[in-house]
Order: sequence, then C-alpha cells, then structure tokens
Amino acid sequence: MPRDFPALSGFYQALFLYFEPLSTISPAFLAWFFPGAAWFHNQLIPTEAPSKALDARTTMAIWQLGNCYMLLGLISSFVFRAIRDALPDNPEVQERILGASFTALALADATHIALSWVGLPEDLRYSFGSWNSMTHGNITFTLFLLSMRLAWFAGIGRQRYYYGKAAQKGQKSA
Repeated sequence: MPRDFPALSGFYQALFLYFEPLSTISPAFLAWFFPGAAWFHNQLIPTEAPSKALDARTTMAIWQLGNCYMLLGLISSFVFRAIRDALPDNPEVQERILGASFTALALADATHIALSWVGLPEDLRYSFGSWNSMTHGNITFTLFLLSMRLAWFAGIGRQRYYYGKAAQKGQKSA
C-alpha cells in the first residue's frame, strides 16, 4: 500500500520515486556487467562502426560513469523515501527538501543535456532519427525529466506547500 507523500504525489511520485531511480541505476549495470563498458562507450555517439577495444583508462572512466548513475539513482530513491517516512505530517518541510534536491538535479539535467548535445558530431545534432537509445536517454529523456521538475516547481498538477506560497510572518520567501 502506497504511503501518503503530499509533497510528491500522483504522477510525480511514480516518476521521481520509482521510475527515475530505476532508469538511472540501470545504466550502471549495463556499463559494469552486460553488455559492458565497451558497448556502453560505443553507444554514447551513434555510429556505424564501433571503436576498437577500450584501453584501461577508458574502461575505468565508463565504470566510474556507471557509478555516478548508480549514485544519482540511490540518492533519489533513499533520500526521497526518508523524506516521506521521517516527515509524514509536514508537507511544507517535505517540499523544501525535495525542492533542494530537485534544484540540484535540474541543474545537473541542464548541463547533462547541453554537454551531451554539444558532444555529438555536428551532423548528428539535428538528426534526431539517427540517434540511438543512449542518445535519446541522455538528451530526450533527460529533457523530459527536467521539464517534469520544472512543472513540479510551478505547481502543475499538485498542491503546493512551500514553493509559490506567500511567506508567513517571520519566514523567508522561496
């Protein structure tokens, strides 16, 4: 039975508490185990011919990238659940802590999208049909997540408890 989580309800809860952590943890396993670092590396930029075997430095960098994906997924999963469980009757504080996390994630989303797009060869940047699933994940799906974080901040489809509320006497405004 789902627990009440006023600051992260409905669609936002399904997306940010379940789907996003799974979608960010999955690439770690793809890079570490199967299909492995070489496959992951070759998928970063869609090309006809995969590159040669990876040197030890590149393999290590791909494994470390996988670890970053794992870290993001675990932080979202564990921290958001801790917020829900530790503050069940305080949606304002829930929202303030989620907002801090979402701000960091939104900034990371924006830079991830920009760097992934700039890193593409010029002939692929606007050739969306030539993108593979990795490119769409790094750009298209991350843009979707960023849009949903911005919608959450705007209060679209949810009740607001802190962001967008007038400051009460003696409190700073958001």
